[in-house]
Amino acid sequence: MLHSKITDDLKIAMKSGNNFEVGVLRMTIAALHNKEIEKKGKGLEAVLSDDEVIEVLTREAKKRKEAAELYVKGNRNDLAEKETKELEIIKKYLPEQMNQEEIEKIVKAAIISTGAKEIKEFGKVMAEAMKDLKGRADASLVSEIVKSKLK
Repeated sequence: MLHSKITDDLKIAMKSGNNFEVGVLRMTIAALHNKEIEKKGKGLEAVLSDDEVIEVLTREAKKRKEAAELYVKGNRNDLAEKETKELEIIKKYLPEQMNQEEIEKIVKAAIISTGAKEIKEFGKVMAEAMKDLKGRADASLVSEIVKSKLK
């Protein structure tokens, strides 16, 4: 399981003295723990599946990416660099991201399967495409591709 891999890597990082990586992995484990608490609160079993772990990791990666972009705009390159390093550590646990051509193929298939013809049906196409792309493609990139196909 992915959750235990992250925990094992935290132990390794602690032994090696890599404080930065330890901090990032601890934040990641805390986010996973919060998801477990959320599930338990809904009366579900608190154990996270790999898909749920990927969902949390994707959300954490998105936070880091957006923060880095904002720091660059604010001319705080030191903080942007820190966020980028955190993002790289989190990305190690995410599935490999698909390239634009692969995403376009899945979006075209989603358009065909939903029968969408115009931009009003954007939500249906996105929902269908993200079923196949979850965790393997940035939602903003998928959104751009869907918009370009549904003009």
